[in-house]
Amino acid sequence: MDLLQQIVARAKANRQRIVLPEATEERTLRAADRVLSEGLADLILIGNPGELARLAGEWGLENISKATIIDPEDNPKSEEYAQLLCELRKKKGMTIEQARELVKNPLYLGCMIIKTEGADGQISGALSTTGDTLRPALQIIKCSPGITCVSGAMLLITKQPQYGEQGIVVMGDVAVTPMPDAEQLAQIAVCTAQTAKSVAGFEEPRVAMLSFSTKGSAKHEVVDKVVEATRLAKELDSTLQIDGELQADAALVPSVGQKKAPGSAIAGHANVLVAPNLEVGNIGYKLVQRLGDAIAIGPILQGIARPVNDLSRGCSVDDIYYMVAITACQAMK
Repeated sequence: MDLLQQIVARAKANRQRIVLPEATEERTLRAADRVLSEGLADLILIGNPGELARLAGEWGLENISKATIIDPEDNPKSEEYAQLLCELRKKKGMTIEQARELVKNPLYLGCMIIKTEGADGQISGALSTTGDTLRPALQIIKCSPGITCVSGAMLLITKQPQYGEQGIVVMGDVAVTPMPDAEQLAQIAVCTAQTAKSVAGFEEPRVAMLSFSTKGSAKHEVVDKVVEATRLAKELDSTLQIDGELQADAALVPSVGQKKAPGSAIAGHANVLVAPNLEVGNIGYKLVQRLGDAIAIGPILQGIARPVNDLSRGCSVDDIYYMVAITACQAMK
């Protein structure tokens, strides 16, 4: 069973409640039909019930009636949500009138449903920008305890089983925070290890903090940042198996790790890679994807108290289906 099949199987075994706020978008509704048909998750679709029924009929989708459908223009909980949103944002000057309008916005409405424990996660982005997806999540659901920055992890499935976890590596941050400081980088390390557990199913994440230096082979302030981030990550999670700074080959190749970082339990055996900044992370995963013929799954947003994931606006039905499974696995923690 490959990794995606494993993720789907875990989601089916412990069904979570996932909000799809862009439910009237064709790819999203087709993915929802498949999710409901296969029992992958319990779905909450945001949209006008009549329009959703019409679209389902037009596209031959037979399972949409199994979802919970919430009409943002006719929602009996609108005032409750508006009052709560106004309270959450009162220090930012939000008025009740503004809140009443915002809770009609499907992206905000979905996050309010999660905030009030009516759902476990949300996926959008087929129609919306990353900023539009993240803004309500950060305003309403907020970051996980002890975390102040959001990041994105990528699952890399390679054809090199001798590396990572039978060829699978989880890499962060590849999507969100351009230039993390040492504290943020430490948080990214902890969050990426959690994603490796909850989504990739790693029993034992082994985190390498990447740099162009291994154990003092080069001196520079950016290396110092990685060393400090490694120390802070251990403080954030005393159980975390982590080491740095390590060059990529020292992190992945046992013979190189033994030579460059003798005595390190991580060097040569890492299955989680943390890039020193977004530029490195984004370029690195795309090189592995294109030149190494790896399958890249993600980015998977992490650091939010409940999972909210962002799709590419060029996503496929399959992309949405698998992101529902991934979001469900994140929600289980």
